[in-house]
Amino acid sequence: MATTVDQIATTYPIPTYRYRVAVGDQEMAFSAVSGLEIAYETIEYKDGIGGVYRMPGQLSPVHITLRRGMVVGKSQLYDWISSTSLNQVEKKDISISLTNASGSELLVTWNISNAFPTKLSAPNFDASSNEVAIEELSLLADAVTTKFH
Repeated sequence: MATTVDQIATTYPIPTYRYRVAVGDQEMAFSAVSGLEIAYETIEYKDGIGGVYRMPGQLSPVHITLRRGMVVGKSQLYDWISSTSLNQVEKKDISISLTNASGSELLVTWNISNAFPTKLSAPNFDASSNEVAIEELSLLADAVTTKFH
């Protein structure tokens, strides 16, 4: 069992509540990020005597969801998806970094390449609630790479 601060820092799992998100060259705050997956399509081969063989195929596209509370005057996500037109979209690289508890040191970074918005969801409205208005942006990207610092 870890007993010192250094041992705890190197043997305990990293908590997910402290992270940074950069969309293009702009750092933004999000309450949740999901979909950081590296997956491959599967190719199935069948031989003539009943054998079945499975092999990895092409890299699957990455579907990422970013959620954040709406703030007056902060329309970057709406501006980005509104700039999309038929066959023309501004693709951006995104980085998501887990940090230490104080936020001063990067521990792991996921780099997403060529992401573009596919859907922007408005918050759910409920007059009997006082919840924060959360907008949700769905993105499609080419690839995710992971860097351990």
